[in-house]
Amino acid sequence: MAIAARNILIVVAILAAGAAAAFAVIVATRGGNDGLIPDRIQPGAADAPASRPAPAAPAASCPAGVAGCRVVSGRIVYVEAVDPDGDGDAHFVLADSDGVTGPAITVVDVPPALRPDPLPGVGAHLSAAGTLETGSFGQTQIGAVALGG
Repeated sequence: MAIAARNILIVVAILAAGAAAAFAVIVATRGGNDGLIPDRIQPGAADAPASRPAPAAPAASCPAGVAGCRVVSGRIVYVEAVDPDGDGDAHFVLADSDGVTGPAITVVDVPPALRPDPLPGVGAHLSAAGTLETGSFGQTQIGAVALGG
């Protein structure tokens, strides 16, 4: 019974991540005057000092000789920091326009040797290069061989 409940929880988490990613894509892509207050007229915006954005981390790239390697990139919408099977890998669900796992969603499986410390959280940007693999629930995902920002 516990395995069935865990499987249902994982499916619900993936669906919730998909809904969050779809919402993020809708918000990011709508244009025109949609009722949001532009930064230039926000209260206190003129008083805030101009800050330089942090330099972007380089994107992941496919190592030479890795057949079928793909690069994905997007905002993290879900992090599985503790892997239930105990092999030490981490899983990230990205809001990714390529949508390897589903529409606008890509799951990335990061092996222990590549696991970042500390793990990036929800909202952070992640780039991964790797091969297509089938996850434990039958989903298509990226098996990371390289990570970037």
